[in-house]
Amino acid sequence: MSSPNHTLIDRYPTRTAGPAPHLERADPTVWGEIGVPALSHFERDGFAILDALLDREEVADVAAELDRMTRDPEFMLDERVIIEKESNRIRSVFEVHRLSAVVANLVRESRIAGLARQILGSEVYIHQSRINFLPGLRGAGFYWHSDFETWHAEDGMPAPRAVSLSIALTDNFPFNGSLMVMPGSHRTFVPCQGETPEAHYRDSLREKEIGVPSEEDITELANKYGIAQFTGRAGSALLFDSNIMHGSANNITPFPRSNLFVVFNSVENTLVDPYAARGPRPAYIGSCDFRPIA
Repeated sequence: MSSPNHTLIDRYPTRTAGPAPHLERADPTVWGEIGVPALSHFERDGFAILDALLDREEVADVAAELDRMTRDPEFMLDERVIIEKESNRIRSVFEVHRLSAVVANLVRESRIAGLARQILGSEVYIHQSRINFLPGLRGAGFYWHSDFETWHAEDGMPAPRAVSLSIALTDNFPFNGSLMVMPGSHRTFVPCQGETPEAHYRDSLREKEIGVPSEEDITELANKYGIAQFTGRAGSALLFDSNIMHGSANNITPFPRSNLFVVFNSVENTLVDPYAARGPRPAYIGSCDFRPIA
């Protein structure tokens, strides 16, 4: 694979030919000033749980938007809709803040985007947004991974100066595939092995096989940091660092799980050429619109 042309040194090399040692994070976790008590342990843990970020009416409004979109037969043909491999159900809908004015207005509110500004210490833009569905009985989980590893390798994000906000649209129980994180693992960057295949991203969005750590990596991190789980009622939220190791199990219960997922990136950390791919992924996965949220 030819090396992308970069003016900056790659401080987080990944997609290596062979095993590579873990790297200590070279960047801060919190770049700004924390003004919300719920974020007080973000520096240490790499995540924060926010109870009742949305009220029942707001959750119902987003759910109604999803129902409206997914009832349209033509909507299923949109490239931003990702279908499960096995169940043939919707797994994710990307760029949802452009598909829905309700979502767009919601994520721009200061109580939501303002959380990212506090952590990142700058104005922010939306790098990615999506709705994730984990249907009951056959919902496929997401294998352990660091989002930053993928965004760095395939989108060209220079540093882990981004945060993700996952807002529960259904109740998250310990048994229906709720998200697991390794507290403190955001301080360790884990290089992944193997070249990035061309145009593999749609398969990767269905089942994470590229840019995943080895079983030895996962075992080492889990023994070092432990595992926590995000559970809560619909409307609660998890804000987490882009480099934290996280994943979710399959949902074999009859209780579906869905969430609104928004990635905020600093306007001082905009994308360059991918660090370990021949070309960037489509803009609906990694936005090239770096205008700050108004």
